[in-house]
Formats: sequence, structure tokens, C-alpha cells
Amino acid sequence: MNHQDVPPKPSSPPTAGLPRVPAAEYSVPPAEPPARTEGQGGATAAPDPDEARKQGHRRTLWKAFFAVVLLAVIGSLVWLGLWLNSNGGPETSDGAARGVLETTATPPATPLPLPRDAEPASYALGDCFTDFHPEALKSTVVPCDTNHSAQLVAVFRYPAEADYPGADALKAKALEACQASKLGPAADQFTLNYERSFPSSTSWDSGDRRVDCYVTSPAGNNVNASVLP
Repeated sequence: MNHQDVPPKPSSPPTAGLPRVPAAEYSVPPAEPPARTEGQGGATAAPDPDEARKQGHRRTLWKAFFAVVLLAVIGSLVWLGLWLNSNGGPETSDGAARGVLETTATPPATPLPLPRDAEPASYALGDCFTDFHPEALKSTVVPCDTNHSAQLVAVFRYPAEADYPGADALKAKALEACQASKLGPAADQFTLNYERSFPSSTSWDSGDRRVDCYVTSPAGNNVNASVLP
């Protein structure tokens, strides 16, 4: 029976009107939250700041180590390249050791007085010649401000221990010498050609190691100035 003047029984005890008593008054210590450990309900422990710093320090050390190794490798390659360049590098493809190219003359080229007859082995860079022929056994050297037909503008010298590289290789080396020659403004005043001279196998065996490049005038002895700078 449910009378209107009797309230129905609540489903749970009311708590709104009950006083709250601190636990300290009953000498009961407050409960501490349970520590989180791995394996309990999937919770994990909070990261240790010291351990995180140690891991970061180790990563920094490894990065520095790899950077030092990389710089050492690059430095070794650069040093090797500089060493090879300073020592002339490997032998050339024609089997002859690298020689010396001369393109700058220091006057006077041939000892005075001039004119004088000279053999090819004694030709000096910058010499001027009358009635010149590259295969002549002798030529007349004259002052370059007098009429002449040719001038020696580049010399390549093979080392004494080099093996005979062959005629084709010598021709190619003479062409390189001509291409490397440095001509001055006077060269523009005349019609000039390049001519090459190089040793035969016989002259090589007798000690001839030089390859010469000349500028020559097809008109003959009409050049009256040095064509070098």
C-alpha cells in the first residue's frame, strides 16, 4: 500500500545531508594512488628524466663520431688528389713519363753574337731563324728584330729515363706543345703556321728527348719581330 503522506523508500541511502569528516580525525592516513607499473592494466611507468638525458647524450656522441669519420674520409681523398697532382700523377697513356713543357723564353735565348749557326739540340726557346726548315741539321739563328722566317715558341722535354713512345705519340705531344704556346700581339701582324719537330727512334737512342713547336711564315723571311709575349 502506498499512502500519499508517506514518501516512498529511496533506492539508495541519501548522502546529501551527511556531514563530511576528514580522515585525519580518525587517525587514518589518506590513501595514496597506486604506483603505475608495466604489466598492470596496460599502464606504463613515467619516463625517468635522467635516463632520457643519457639517451640523448649517447645519440649526440654517435652523431659526432660519424661526423668525424666522414670528415676523415673526405680529408684523405683530398690529400690523395693533391699528392697525385704534385707528383705528376700516373704515367701518360702513351707509356712515357710526364715531362716538362716550356712556353716562356728568357732573353737572350741563344748566346750572342748573332747571327750564328746552331744544331737542333742547342736551339733555345725564343730563337728566330732565317730560311728555316724543321728537318735541317743546322739553322742560322738571328736577332728577332731582323728578317726571319721562323721562331721556336714551345719545347716539351721528356725525362732521360723515358722509353721511346713512338712517332704517333710524339706527333700528338708536339701538337699539344703548339696548342699551349703563348703568342704576343706581334703574331697578329703576320701570316703564320705551326710546324712540329720531334725525335726519331735513332735520335732518341742517342739522347734526343725534346719536342719542338715553331711558328713559320709561308712568305719566307718577312717577320721582323718576336711573336712571343
